[in-house]
This record gives sequence, structure tokens and C-alpha cells, in this order.
Amino acid sequence: MCGIAGSMAFGSARPTPPEVLERMTAVLAHRGPDAAGHLLQDGVALGFRRLSLVDLEGGAQPMTGEDGTVAMVCNGEIFNHRELRALLEARGHRFRTGCDVEVVLHLYEDEGPALLDRLNGQFAFAVHDRRRGLLFLARDHAGIAPLYYTTTGGHFVFGSEIKALLEHPGVPREVDLTGLDQVLTFPGLVSPRTMFRGIRSLKNGHRLIVSSDGRVEESAYWDLDYPTADQERADGPPRSDESYGEQLRELLDRAVRSRLRADAPVGFYLSGGLDSALIGALTAQAGPPVHSFSIAFPGADIDESRYQRLMASRIGSLHHEAEFTEDDIAGRLHRMVLHSECPVRETYNTCSLVLSSLARSHGVKAVLSGEGSDELFGGYLGYRFDAGGRTASATGDPLEDALEEDVRARLWGDPSLFYERRYHAWREAKSGLYADALRKSLDEFDCLAHPVVDHRRLAGRPRLSQRSYLDFTLRLSDHLLTDHGDRMALANSVEARYPFLDRDVLDFARTTPNRLKVNALGEKAVVKQAARGLVPPEIVHREKYGFRAPGSPGLLRRDLDWVNDLLSPARIARQGYFDPAVVERLRAEHLREGADLHPHLEDDVLLVVLTFGILLDVFRLPGHL
Repeated sequence: MCGIAGSMAFGSARPTPPEVLERMTAVLAHRGPDAAGHLLQDGVALGFRRLSLVDLEGGAQPMTGEDGTVAMVCNGEIFNHRELRALLEARGHRFRTGCDVEVVLHLYEDEGPALLDRLNGQFAFAVHDRRRGLLFLARDHAGIAPLYYTTTGGHFVFGSEIKALLEHPGVPREVDLTGLDQVLTFPGLVSPRTMFRGIRSLKNGHRLIVSSDGRVEESAYWDLDYPTADQERADGPPRSDESYGEQLRELLDRAVRSRLRADAPVGFYLSGGLDSALIGALTAQAGPPVHSFSIAFPGADIDESRYQRLMASRIGSLHHEAEFTEDDIAGRLHRMVLHSECPVRETYNTCSLVLSSLARSHGVKAVLSGEGSDELFGGYLGYRFDAGGRTASATGDPLEDALEEDVRARLWGDPSLFYERRYHAWREAKSGLYADALRKSLDEFDCLAHPVVDHRRLAGRPRLSQRSYLDFTLRLSDHLLTDHGDRMALANSVEARYPFLDRDVLDFARTTPNRLKVNALGEKAVVKQAARGLVPPEIVHREKYGFRAPGSPGLLRRDLDWVNDLLSPARIARQGYFDPAVVERLRAEHLREGADLHPHLEDDVLLVVLTFGILLDVFRLPGHL
């Protein structure tokens, strides 16, 4: 993938100067170190940084259409571009390059916004339609490619990363308090919210139409739509369970092969778990040996190198392993925050930085990953809970239970739907972390005050489908794919590709009966069926082991001056976001001998405070006075 940036001037506003556009694209050089391109026309500025993967010599952007009335910048890959190219050539279109994303340009010329229904890929693009005087922007169905935007001073401004927008004059540097509250409450930020006030993240499966008169219209073109319980019961003739496993294997095989298409080296990540092992096995079947990459934690109970090496040996990949320690976390935390553009609750993004650096050092510019399987096929502990038909127990306090149900009704449209935690109780707990002024105004930025998902996608669905939709929307799109996936890979100019998020695989997951996701075989039963004969039984039948890394207790024990300074009462008080006394109590608890945090049951709130402090520094954000 690459990096895009640009703007549209409204009405009589002066167009973005060339030097500003150049600055906006220059800060995205890590996303595209191979080439840069700029176009200014009719008050629209389009900028591009290229990571060349397909048609290395001929894929320069911005691209213009055959009659010059349409121009485009696109960050991403279109995996069905060969089929689309044949269709467009049969219609009479002439291609100037062999680059996959050129099909977007010609599809827009023919079909306008409806082109999105034809694309199978990962992308964020902006098309300038000179005839209609508009910009058309879209983000892929799963949200693999990021896209941010804002309006300021008579301009619509967009980019692949927020740091590009901040180079445009008039874009303020202010903290979005609701964004901070989301990071403390949900798995991470939830689009359209960001950590920067006034800057929005385009939601996955959404598009924008921006008119020169200042109108900005957003709409959905895709969402993960599970059948209702009634639809599932009435769904077609019966099929054998084995046929689902066979179909998933075929779909993943096609998805892997299409993602291996490139004119530059492609490899894959091996975590030691089922999903990456299956992707690795299918990669090995598709052609000559390719590079595989993994992280080892020497001597730690979280080390999975035994399984990584087993799989690499089984498929004959050119395997590379990076050893990781707590020193590596401390040394990479600032760079991780700079690229993620948000505070985090886990340190494993630093592991991802090491992985992508390892890939790049071996000349690999794209990697395949197993992300998405857990969310689509019931891979987390909560799915077992749901499959057993259990619901979260009441506290015995009628008022507390009623308040909790009120929050759930607001968030999910269903007062009985339990997801992740009891949110009303958590609201009370986290409010104590805020500084006094923020604690008193919490109602003004409380992320629990409004829905964060489309209630219509939850209504009438089985519990397991509801959890999958919430995981896909709240955990995958805006956290695992964005700050953890795209950002940590492209920080080292490496593109991450996700076969489990192929549109055909998504459709399969959407229509596969829940009894084939979680059953007597455990979680992801249909994935285990697909992996039979390809992945060693020791990996297929392993207990689910989520990828994790050491948290804030380990960082505190290293007694680093910069960590102590970021968490010092004086600095915390000066910034005005958190209560210094509460932060001090958390520090003392984490410094207790033997102190540690359960990776699934406890929140590393102190790490949020620490990485938020880094965010304030690296983006020169003001304190809250």
C-alpha cells in the first residue's frame, strides 16, 4: 500500500499551495519510499507516496482518466484487478499501466460510486470528478486501509494518516476527549472518532462525496450483515459439515494466491497459532518457498517459537525469527505512538514494529497475516460463553443492574447483550482516573452516551453473531487493522495483507451456521476442518493463545528516567487530563514485587496514561486547562 493526501477548496477559498501538499505527502514517506507525485487542478490537490508492488516502473500516481476529466490517488491493492481489467478492456477502455489500482479509475468513469460493489481488495482512494465538481472517497469493506478527513478554513482535507492533515494550515492540534474515553473503554478507538478533535476517521465500508460548495455526504456501501435467527433456520437445503471446511479451504486458497501477486517479494507472519499456520501452509502450496517471520520471547511463558519453528519446518519456508525483550518495548514505544497516532492498552504494537522491520531487512515488501479469523469464526473466549447460552449474571443490586441495562440499550439496542464488561460500573471506575475538572464534565465527552454501532445489525441475531459483529467493528477494523496492522507494518514500508478478510471469505463467514464455528471441537471449528492435513495437529488443537507482550509493570521495573518523568505527579498535574494521586497509586501497585496484569481480565490503564503522555509530546498537543 501507499500514502495519499489532498484537499478541496470550497467556493472562493484559495487552493492548497504546492508546498503545503508536498509537506503533507512528505510526512507519509514511510508509507511510500519509492516515489512521490502531486497534482493540483480546479481547487483540488492530490498527493501520493508510492510503495511499488505491482508494475514497479509504470504505476505512478496521481492517475488521470482517458479524457482528463477524472483523476485519482489510491492507497491499496485490488486483488481481483485481472478480472476487472478484462471486463473494462472489453468495454473499450485503454490502460496506461499494469498497476492494479488503475481499474478503479476506469470503473469510476463507467459506473461512478457503484464501482465499490465490484472491488475485492484493501483500499482508500480519492477520485476528483472534474465534470461534476466533486471528490469521491472510499475505504475498503473491512477497514484495512485508513482514511482521515476534516474541514477547516474553507477546505476539505484528507490523508492516510493524521500527521498529513496536521501539515495543512488551519488544522488544529487538540485532543478529542471522547476519543481518549473510547481508548479507556473499548478495545480501541471507534470510527469516526480519533484522538484529534475535528478530525474524523472514515468508517470501514463507507464512502464520501465532497462537493465544491462545501457539502460532505457520508454513506455506507457495505456492512457485515449476519442472518437473523429466523433466516438462519430457514436457510436452504442441509449441507454436510465437512463441505463447509472444504469450501473455506478453497476460498482461502484463492485469497492467498491473489495476495501473492506482486512484482516484489511477498512473505508471511507466523505467530504459532492456527490462523497464521493455515495461511502459511496455503502460501507454501501456491509456489516456491517464501520468507516467514516470527517473534520469540526467550525464556518467557508467552514464547511460541516452538510452534513457529514446527510450522516453518513443515512447509519449508525461509524462516526468520526476532528475539524480543522488555528493552525492545521501551526502545520503541515513542515510535509506536508516533505511527499509531493514539494511546494503547497493550505493548504488542512494538512487537509488530520488530516484525515489519525484520521483513523489510530481508527485502520483503508485503506480508500475509491471519488477522480476522478470530472475529469471524468465534476465536475468543467470549464465543464459548455465548455458545453455551449463558448471559452475564446480575449483580444482585437492582439499581446497578438497571443502570447497566440502560447503558447496553443505548450502546447495542439490547439491554440483555453483554459484551466485554459491565460498562456502567466501568464508567464509575474510570471517572476516578480523570483530573477533577474532567471528572466533573464527563457527561460532555462520555463515550457511553451514544451508540457506536448500527443497532440494526444486532437486532434479531443469535448471540454469537452479535459478538462477531461487535468484534469485527470495535476490535478489528479500528484497532487490530489500523493502529496494530497498517501502521506498524508501513512504519517500515511493508504492506500487510489479510486473506481471511477477502470479500468471498467474509460472505462465507456471514452465512456459515454458528454451530460450525464453536462446538465440541472448540472455537473456530470450521477453520480447524479447513486446516486438516495442512497444519500439524499440535497446532490445530492447541488451546487458544492470544498474542500478547509484557505490560506497564515490566516497564516500571526498569526504572527508566523518561518513563518516571512521563508519569510524575508534576507532569500529570500540568497536563490536566488525569488525577496525579490516582496515577501514583497505580504506579505503586504495579511496582509491588510479583505484580503483573492478567492479559484478558485486567486493563493496563497505566499504559494508556503513559502512551497518552507520549502522544501529547510527539504531536505537540496542548494540556487541558
